[in-house]
Amino acid sequence: MEEKNVVIYSTPTCHFCGLAKDFFKENGVTYREFNVAADMDKRNEMMQKSGGLAVPVITIDDEVIVGFDKEKLSEALGVAA
Repeated sequence: MEEKNVVIYSTPTCHFCGLAKDFFKENGVTYREFNVAADMDKRNEMMQKSGGLAVPVITIDDEVIVGFDKEKLSEALGVAA
């Protein structure tokens, strides 16, 4: 699998953020995580990318996915859904 630049903007209490991170771990996807509840710069960056405050916001290379959408994530990462 080609290594992609995966970033998740999340909060500690977000259930869907946890599901996304579990999905990454199950599929051996390396990712960087930013806690937008604690990091205002990253919160602003996330809002610029997604247009809102909903989490998770996941970027895979240049693609932005808002929410935990297993099908979109699978397709973007080239893994089975």
